[in-house]
Amino acid sequence: MQSATPQSETHAKPSGVVASTTKGSDIFSGTALGRIGSLEVRLASSEAEIAAAQEIRYRVFYDELGARKGMLHALDHRDRDRFDPLCDHLLVFDTSINGPEHRRIVGTYRLLRQESAAAAGGFYTEDEFDLSGLVARHPGQRFLELGRSCVLPEYRSKRTIEVLWQGIWAYVNHYDIGVMTGCASFHGTVPAAHAEALTYLAHHSRTPSLWDVRALPARYCPMDMMPIEAVNAKAAIAAMPPLVKGYLRIGARVGDGCVIDHDFCTVDVCVVLPVQEISARYVNYYGSEAQRFAA
Repeated sequence: MQSATPQSETHAKPSGVVASTTKGSDIFSGTALGRIGSLEVRLASSEAEIAAAQEIRYRVFYDELGARKGMLHALDHRDRDRFDPLCDHLLVFDTSINGPEHRRIVGTYRLLRQESAAAAGGFYTEDEFDLSGLVARHPGQRFLELGRSCVLPEYRSKRTIEVLWQGIWAYVNHYDIGVMTGCASFHGTVPAAHAEALTYLAHHSRTPSLWDVRALPARYCPMDMMPIEAVNAKAAIAAMPPLVKGYLRIGARVGDGCVIDHDFCTVDVCVVLPVQEISARYVNYYGSEAQRFAA
């Protein structure tokens, strides 16, 4: 799960190519999944649209946030990895912009379903967190990984986030997804700089045992860095990246431990969001739109 603001992001770093599986774009075939004003959300339906989304990711993650550039990234100014061919790419278009369709893209989210992740040997979050126990405990649930979320600076508003979630909810309903997961990030590589927010998460937003995940032992950094009585809840929440706060409002929890990602200059936490735990008011709010667009 990646952020639409400079304060938060998610990512995957492996390189290479994996053959594509059947994706939602083949099923939805460019159909609108949501709309607010001039903003419309749908899945990418062409290589040009996917490339445009990768260019936006590059501008946000590398140019704006200072992620470490590899040779491939520097050559074509696109953020891409071996998971991209296996993913569906959710795109926000500003239909008021004149020009080719792929030049109207202003935001994106990357969606990786469990069956597609299996073709790559696992979810990309598993580079940082152990998801094996979580998946094994819920064999009847379909997992969806959210990542690479970013929005161009001038479109970072409530309505852009809302139209993205209209698209996600339509997708979740279509594929009968039971659990959403992924990383959310704090900017920088010093967990102590986010001690109050991380300590608050460790005490008030941890995943229960049924949904628990933990950072890989070699990468584990403790989140509980302060006495809980010293944490100012209001200040801790205010210090969280918008993406983290958004997930918490919907009903998500975070796993045990955070991970330093030097490539993307972030401190990552693992977010777990069982669909059954999503707050009723959000289900009602996004559900009506999802039923209308994804019938």
